[in-house]
Amino acid sequence: MLLGKVIGNVVATRKDETLVGTKMLITLPVDLDGNPAGQPFVAVDTVGAGVGELVLYVTGSVAPFAVRRGEVPIDAAIIGIVDKLEWQRS
Repeated sequence: MLLGKVIGNVVATRKDETLVGTKMLITLPVDLDGNPAGQPFVAVDTVGAGVGELVLYVTGSVAPFAVRRGEVPIDAAIIGIVDKLEWQRS
């Protein structure tokens, strides 16, 4: 799992039929301090996240499992909303 911040929405009226009814969000990878840590990407939201929220996401071959609709053509899925983040520097 990775950390990201939702920075926008994607509206696509025409898409693969297995994606009908899904919400797609623009997500920016962030580090533990909340600083950008990569390029923004589009992820399918499975938990009802919104713009400005810190989220957990997965990418690659495990992402379609989060959608639970069989074979879905995605490579990123938001799987959690972070309520609190605590960590110690080593």
